[in-house]
Amino acid sequence: MADTSTVPTTTRRDFLSFSAATVAASTLAMGGVHAAGGETLKIGLIGAGGRGTGAAINALRADPNVKLTAICDLFDDRLQLSLKSLLKTKDITERIAVTPETCFTDFDGYKKLLATDVDVVLLCTSPGFRPQHLRAAVEAGKHVFCEKPVAVDAMGVQSVIESAKMAASKKKNLCSGFCYRYDTAKRETVKRIYDGAIGKPLVLHNTYNTGEIWHRGSDPKWSEAEYQMRNWYYYTYLSGDHIVEQAIHNIDKTRWLLQDAVPISAIGHGGRQQRTDPKFGHIFDHFSIVYEFPNGVQVFHECRQQKNCANGVFDQVIGTNGTAELMSHEIQGPKAWAWEGKHDFSAMYQNEHNELFAAIRKGTILNDGENAAMSTLMAIMGRVVAYTGKKLTWKQMLESKENLMPEKLAWSNMPTPEVAVPGVTKFV
Repeated sequence: MADTSTVPTTTRRDFLSFSAATVAASTLAMGGVHAAGGETLKIGLIGAGGRGTGAAINALRADPNVKLTAICDLFDDRLQLSLKSLLKTKDITERIAVTPETCFTDFDGYKKLLATDVDVVLLCTSPGFRPQHLRAAVEAGKHVFCEKPVAVDAMGVQSVIESAKMAASKKKNLCSGFCYRYDTAKRETVKRIYDGAIGKPLVLHNTYNTGEIWHRGSDPKWSEAEYQMRNWYYYTYLSGDHIVEQAIHNIDKTRWLLQDAVPISAIGHGGRQQRTDPKFGHIFDHFSIVYEFPNGVQVFHECRQQKNCANGVFDQVIGTNGTAELMSHEIQGPKAWAWEGKHDFSAMYQNEHNELFAAIRKGTILNDGENAAMSTLMAIMGRVVAYTGKKLTWKQMLESKENLMPEKLAWSNMPTPEVAVPGVTKFV
């Protein structure tokens, strides 16, 4: 591995130093940074679902001289739906230069896309594919936007760490999709916590409780493999379960609030109470996890996807001299404070692309791949302690050999994994 000690890296503390005015200005200017090089940056999209389509729109708005030149998805119907949606988005229509020859499908479509002359790749497939696609994109010398989570198992996390180091050695940007870290109001809230507004953090409590999510049905023409790929959320090898795919946002915010520390250990539980139909694959519908951090800090995490239940997404921090609520941008105590500026929740999605393309233009390096891998492993840890019923340490997770992705993917029938049973399911 090449020496990366001289590679300029944008850290999370650097992110926090961006003022609200700076971020707002970059958003209004659609990226607005044309520093080094005015050449057209060509973008390739791998994974053309709803999130991928949204990421493509953000990327095309992030810089005035970019074009989308290639798209890849497992399914042609999903690809065409995405392309149609993009072409209907008036402010970016002229920046779409995709041709039939640069539309790729099937399991090896990403290789064909990476063989084109794209400069920036958006990795937005279902999470199970991300380690493989990231490695290939970095090896191909591309700048990368990689949606969260970056893996679904410990072996995938280890692969992502290696790819992040490789990207740094090649001086390529790697921006993860932990979008809350790009929210202006949350950056200011976290900065104040870092500056001691609530004293020393002692306890964090966060939830990601939502209703049911989508299900794309079935078709007698589909093989079992196609059914699973189209309904990927319900299979851990593709989604990581909802604690890894969705609630990971709160888990990442936990690490952010604790200055990117990692837990010592975790214990917890979960199960399936509403998702009992086989059509829902084998994932759980609720989790409750307790993480132990250094210096006695305790983190209580809950997440649920069940209909007709109370919902809520929040991150509360209790410190020695006050409390804070990250989602509402408030601090209570002697140094009470609340965000009073205008807050556009969706701006964080645009901000992350603005900063990625600004770094590319400036020739600086934004690489949060290793940090994203640590947040992903913490979420995986929550799933594993619930699946197995065991208390596990961070060291055990780092050394885990769990690899959920089948060795060879094909459209022939694939077995349906069994539902995990605490006390029976083994830690690998």
